[in-house]
Amino acid sequence: MFPIDFFYRAAQRHPARIALDSPREQDTYTYARLLHDVQALAHALQALDPTPQTRVGICAGNSAAHILGLLAVLAAGKVWVPLNARSTASEIARIIDTTEPSIVMVDSHGGPLVAAPQARRIVLDDAAVPLSLATLVQGHAGKTPLRHPLSRDDTQAIKFTGGTTGLPKGVMQPYRAWNTGIINQIQSWGLTEGDRYVVAAPITHGTSTYLLPVLAQGGAHVLLDAVSPATITEAFRTRGGTLSFMPPTLIYMIMAQQGVSGADFPALRNLIYGGAPMPMDKVDQVRAFFGPVLGTTYGQTEAPQIVTAMRPADFEDAANRGAVGRVTWLSDLAILSPDGTPLPAGETGEVAVAGDLLMTGYWRLPEKSAETLVDGWLRTGDVGMVDARGYLYLKDRLRDVVITGGFNVYPVDVENALSRHPAVYESCVFGVPDDKWGEAVHAAVQLHPGAATTPEALMAHVRELLGPVQTPKRIHLDTELVRSPVGKVLKNAVRDAALKQMKETT
Repeated sequence: MFPIDFFYRAAQRHPARIALDSPREQDTYTYARLLHDVQALAHALQALDPTPQTRVGICAGNSAAHILGLLAVLAAGKVWVPLNARSTASEIARIIDTTEPSIVMVDSHGGPLVAAPQARRIVLDDAAVPLSLATLVQGHAGKTPLRHPLSRDDTQAIKFTGGTTGLPKGVMQPYRAWNTGIINQIQSWGLTEGDRYVVAAPITHGTSTYLLPVLAQGGAHVLLDAVSPATITEAFRTRGGTLSFMPPTLIYMIMAQQGVSGADFPALRNLIYGGAPMPMDKVDQVRAFFGPVLGTTYGQTEAPQIVTAMRPADFEDAANRGAVGRVTWLSDLAILSPDGTPLPAGETGEVAVAGDLLMTGYWRLPEKSAETLVDGWLRTGDVGMVDARGYLYLKDRLRDVVITGGFNVYPVDVENALSRHPAVYESCVFGVPDDKWGEAVHAAVQLHPGAATTPEALMAHVRELLGPVQTPKRIHLDTELVRSPVGKVLKNAVRDAALKQMKETT
């Protein structure tokens, strides 16, 4: 069974149900219509390039056409290469040069960013061009794609890591990893045909891992004309949204809207956050606002999305504060010492993952693959601890641990303390070279709009909670922390900006 088969079976069971609910009637798809168009477009892709496992890049905003194109890539037996339409032309060019797609799909958002003269170019949102989604679907209507004899370890997608800690690498996600993710999303969140997923995060990123699980159960994806706190709220208020995945910053922005309350989300069952940690006091605030619906997962591009799951019911137990859940089906989790020895419950070490969720390696980087996949285990580079009940608690990236005066300081602990100050919106803690301490703990802090405090007051706040060793030696007050196109704080960029500012003022 392949990932696309989850959709095929749902379309057979629920032909008249809505699969894609768009604000525009022409972009709303029943399962029957979506199946017809997916198969037609997949047949067209095979006509353009009959070789299985060739790459197809898609650079587009969130839309029904984007989802249709992605499903067709899967149905054609090709490899999906997501190209973030919020990225830069140079970064997209690097990915295209690396993966050499034979076909690219673009819309008006992504088109200007993509220069791939060697690839056939399909335009998703302009029927007037010769090679458009509309003309290909019409020209191949009623036809079905050839089923290639592929294995569970063949590649379904090449997704690139974010690149915040080095040159991004192309992660080869196999069919088995996608199947594992689909099964665990359905099981973890109790997905049913009544679920309506509000598409807030980009399809190229977190939303992609929810597309097939929701469709497999006969649910619907609720698309927005534009993603904003107001449009997301409206989708939950009037269009029956039951779940969504989004970064913490977007959740905070939704809560900050004037006149909006938990009553505007009447059918919400699962509000899943990811892409960045959520401090414990923020967890309490979100649960107080929306009710007991908050969930999260832990994963990496190398083991996508759902190594562990923290369900809303798990947050009810105060003992679970700070946890990211327990390991999901078809995966194993271990905490390893520096020499690779498994550690007992309660001890801190490197998080390692094994099982069907793992990548097969990095695209054309065998040495990097061998460094990361060791004896069947993915060495994640994350520091964590598993308690006696099996709950995982993350500390930080191994390389992000600050060693100051011989003591290990985990930035997440300091960030959690800073978040408890009422003026702090978000913080980023890192180490900088220091002649006396080896490394000194520094923090960049973004305040709530209209809030005021001083670095000295924030340092005193942390000292009271954590003691002197973990108290930042310097706090940089920033108007806005540097973020990625999907809203994740870029620690390296924040650190570089702080170092530059220090150099300019000395």
